[in-house]
Amino acid sequence: MATSSIGPGFITQTATFTVQLGAAFAFAIVVSILVDIAVQTNVWRVIGVSGLRAQELGNASLPGLGYFMAGLLLVGGLVFNIGNVSGAGLGMNIMLDIDPKVGAVVLALLALGIFLSKKAGLAMDRVVVLLGALMILLTLYVAVTSGPPVGAALKNSVIPDEFSALAITTLIGGTIGGYIIYAGAHRLLDAGVSGPSRVRELTNSAVLGILVTGVMRVILFLAILGVVHAGTALDPDNLAASAFEAAAGNFGYRLFGVVFAAAALTSVIGCSYTTVTFLTSSKKTTPRLTGFLVAGFILLSLVLYLLIGTAPQTLLVFAGAFNGILLPVGIGVIMWVAWRRRDLLNGYDYPKWLAALGTAAWVLTIYLAINSIQPAIDLITG
Repeated sequence: MATSSIGPGFITQTATFTVQLGAAFAFAIVVSILVDIAVQTNVWRVIGVSGLRAQELGNASLPGLGYFMAGLLLVGGLVFNIGNVSGAGLGMNIMLDIDPKVGAVVLALLALGIFLSKKAGLAMDRVVVLLGALMILLTLYVAVTSGPPVGAALKNSVIPDEFSALAITTLIGGTIGGYIIYAGAHRLLDAGVSGPSRVRELTNSAVLGILVTGVMRVILFLAILGVVHAGTALDPDNLAASAFEAAAGNFGYRLFGVVFAAAALTSVIGCSYTTVTFLTSSKKTTPRLTGFLVAGFILLSLVLYLLIGTAPQTLLVFAGAFNGILLPVGIGVIMWVAWRRRDLLNGYDYPKWLAALGTAAWVLTIYLAINSIQPAIDLITG
């Protein structure tokens, strides 16, 4: 979940808002992390305790709703994955000066190899952990090099000089929007972590996933903030890349290519896996078949990207807007089960305070969805 959310869109959003808000962006990061924890803790607990995937809970709550959810996730996941594949190509281009489409093919083939291996689940888990650690360490190096005003960031994390509701809702959508919020929960189910007896493990995993994402967000924010604070003018077409270059020269620019490519690859893996779990049953689909289906989804995403040839930035923005629209549907199902369907929770007495917290956060996701509709329309018509 953590590495799935740290994708090209995540990096683009963080860079954009850091440039716009400066140190005040720290407050938006803190608020978004707290909201993300409230939502994800509910989603993972309901899915984990019930032992049912999100779409299965949807069908159990209202016949056909789960199929509707799966359809939404298929469309959104495909759009998002095309953006991820294009981001992979852009990262390879920055890193090695090769054609973005060639770079996209290389990384897509690497992802295909992971899922076509006999131990796809184990390979996926290890690869995303290694790439996640690599992204954090490389970005931390640039953050230290850029010399950010840490004191100002800490002050603004509590008392911001400027408040931006747009930044908060965008970060929430980017971290738990669309398929991302289900990625870890479905992976835990496939790994056998389910039932009321695993509540503590489910909760700890949910919080840890958000915190890892938050750590990466903070480090990336500080890396770019240091450059902005120094008064360096950044390239508006690629803010993050130019910030890395300003902090550490050409070496920093190449490092950004590594980070961006790794972020795209982990998102391709997470998006493809989660989308397939929405289209299959955990009880009827073998791990081997799941691996082949995920590989097919990655291949489809690659082919569509090569055929469309759309600019990566446009695809990434569209994917983010579309996922914001999808977000409240699934969370609404989760909160309904938490409040009203104890029979689906194997007799588990769901904490009312946690359900209330999740419901409040769900209302915020509706606001996020409303704000996502117009950007999606503008991209289609404009």
